[in-house]
Amino acid sequence: MIGYGEVALRLVLSAILGAFIGMEREVNNRPAGLRTHVLVTLGSALIMLISMYGFEGMGESGTGGEPARLAAQVVSGIGFLGAGTIMRTDTSIKGLTTAASLWVCGGIGLAIGNGYYIGGLITSAIVLFTLMSLGHVEQKLLKRKYKVLYINCIERAGLVGEIGVLLGQHSITIKDIRIISDDEEDESENISMKMKFMIKVPGTVLSSKLLNQLRNIHGVVSAELELDNSTI
Repeated sequence: MIGYGEVALRLVLSAILGAFIGMEREVNNRPAGLRTHVLVTLGSALIMLISMYGFEGMGESGTGGEPARLAAQVVSGIGFLGAGTIMRTDTSIKGLTTAASLWVCGGIGLAIGNGYYIGGLITSAIVLFTLMSLGHVEQKLLKRKYKVLYINCIERAGLVGEIGVLLGQHSITIKDIRIISDDEEDESENISMKMKFMIKVPGTVLSSKLLNQLRNIHGVVSAELELDNSTI
């Protein structure tokens, strides 16, 4: 049996590593943030400690059995937790990266709980690099494939649906929809909501025609489409 100091070290270190990853998710307003990731890594480390040392003295051999058996249940259990972060719409699926980060946090917790510090630390560093740096690369690649549509509007029931129907009529695929704030918004324009659409526009669609149709929708104040970092 390891000492109390070593137990505390493993639990605290697992929580710290989970906090680093969870903080990145929290900053980006993901479904599972700081607390969730900390709890996953901490719980995984504790279960690994229990599976390795919690049953000492039981059985003829003096051990409680194969440690991997209890630890393996962590991997399958996190699958259900990760599923709760995934949201599917008609045009996109969100939360896969957060679900994957939770799953990896489970592995990090198991590694730290097992005393495999170097593996847990290196994995944490790679995860943070992936979430913080590769996201920018991914966004650059997406911008080549998708365009960004900004719509300023007066909020009313059914407006988003009407916009979606119009885009669908032009066979435009909606990758993402976000409500964004505009600190420099002119109150005289009576704009109550600003939406950002990431869309894939077929080459046969005329941008000017699309924007005119969007502006004719009741409640839409303005519509702008970004093409190659320029707005038309």
